[in-house]
Amino acid sequence: MRIGSRLLVTTTAMACLVGLAACAADPVAMGSRPHAGTRYAEATVTDPEPVTPSTLPGFVAPTRESNGWYTKPLLGSKGSVSWQVFDAASQPLPSTDGQQKVVWGSGDTYTDVPGVLVWRGNNSRTAPTYGTADITEKKLQIVWTHDIGAVSADGSYFPGAGWTGQPLLVNWPKATKQAMSLTPSYVNDPNFVEVVYPVFDGHIYRLDLATGAATKPAIDSGWGFKGTGSIDPRGYPLLYTGQGLNEKGDQKGPWEYRIFDLIKNKQVSQISGTDEVSLRQDPTGWGAFDSSALVNKAADTLIEPGENGVIYKAKLNTSFDPKAKKVSVNPQVVKMVYDTSQSNQRGIESSAVAWRNLMWATDNDGNLVCWDANTMDIVWTHYLVDNTDSTPVLDASSGTPFLYTGNSVGWRGSERKDQVTNLRKVNGLTGEVVWQYNLPSYYYFPVKGGLLSTPLLGKGEDSDLVIFNVAKTTAPSEGTLIALDRETGQVVWSRSLAHYSWSSPVMITGTDGHEYGVFGDSAGLLHLFDPATGKDYSTVSLGKNVEASVAAYNNMLVVASYDQKIFGIKVS
Repeated sequence: MRIGSRLLVTTTAMACLVGLAACAADPVAMGSRPHAGTRYAEATVTDPEPVTPSTLPGFVAPTRESNGWYTKPLLGSKGSVSWQVFDAASQPLPSTDGQQKVVWGSGDTYTDVPGVLVWRGNNSRTAPTYGTADITEKKLQIVWTHDIGAVSADGSYFPGAGWTGQPLLVNWPKATKQAMSLTPSYVNDPNFVEVVYPVFDGHIYRLDLATGAATKPAIDSGWGFKGTGSIDPRGYPLLYTGQGLNEKGDQKGPWEYRIFDLIKNKQVSQISGTDEVSLRQDPTGWGAFDSSALVNKAADTLIEPGENGVIYKAKLNTSFDPKAKKVSVNPQVVKMVYDTSQSNQRGIESSAVAWRNLMWATDNDGNLVCWDANTMDIVWTHYLVDNTDSTPVLDASSGTPFLYTGNSVGWRGSERKDQVTNLRKVNGLTGEVVWQYNLPSYYYFPVKGGLLSTPLLGKGEDSDLVIFNVAKTTAPSEGTLIALDRETGQVVWSRSLAHYSWSSPVMITGTDGHEYGVFGDSAGLLHLFDPATGKDYSTVSLGKNVEASVAAYNNMLVVASYDQKIFGIKVS
């Protein structure tokens, strides 16, 4: 926790969690809840002023090197971070200042379209559920399933849907439904919600949330998806999603970030993941895209980090004519590449978060990177020691953006060094670590231990909490669900899980005014739990590993499992 100006790592965390393996189902209270009852809520900001990075506390101006790259000191370690911005033809750009202005409002302004249109719902990554649920029985019931496939790739087998694998749930504007030629019953039903779900088998499934029936034929992209897509937040019939696999048995294809026209039900544009500006030293030419892109509706601009270590910014030049049933895009791309003295793998699997013109993402080398979405210049980079795939979650309720994040057990574990997950709160303006909580976790390649899921920021009566779902803690097959106080980092409750989980927990608001948590685990169980205590109300089996993450719309939840099915689940 942070006391005064000193950063104290909570060394008691390791000791206090060692004995939790016996508590497979019962949460253990670990401390007081000094901020219980405090309501944290970010004020709606629709048209914010951009931040001038040079005015931020501790800002260090970069040095322009003779090769055209910019350099500044690396936080948290000796060394430096260097970066360069390129145009679509991979030619260096001396400056992007004044081009493609991008400024983000508060998370609740990301879209006016009801639903969950992007990974965790918005640019703060705080809204994986939409609406409210009438919950009286506190039970989960499977009401429909839809069969999906599997694929052999990258020396492994990928069934159903995996990490992060969140479905998209969209209550389309009527004009968009008409443009997509959906059936009249869907067009005229204001409560119709479509499930749009890219999965491992390379198909993008389009289903009716209420029944699981296909609304349109599945789009066969040819290559598999691991991450989560993005629906255009303006309600345009466009899907943006990156492939996570480029193999299907003996077949091999290109790496691409893909844009789909949901009127024609086909791909209409792409960004190549095989990029000559990439610094990733990988003999396979790895160019996957696991990140879920953010689309700034006011600037008509998409920003997508790649697993090739390149951060892409695209002016989309979209046009949508509902009456003519036509939509088009013509992306104009700029690319930012960075490197640090601690970099080795050079890839980004997390999704970016955004506040005003500042954006943040974590990378495979343990860096938390902050950059300016307008200039694509790096503001600061903090080296946080180990592989970090989990997407941060952003809290600006105090007026200052804070990030909650944590690492997996990557190279430190492989080198048999510290096998520990560091859960952190970081000041988004300065990169300063406000508090840190350490949790022992196992290294086990390729199914890593540590934090793979995105933290869950509490809301309503539980808004003083941030909940982390950490894999492979008390044993290689087990995990820990832990709630920390948002202000202090102190443990409020901790629950040892019999089965580890990479699935990100979500929070559903009940019409009774209470909050309800949901997460899946590697044994195929979906848990409905009390966020105030960590205790389960009920569970339902989805057959096999629920590695993907749930999205919810009112009482309906959707997620796919390794059982090669998409599940529609009602919470009652």
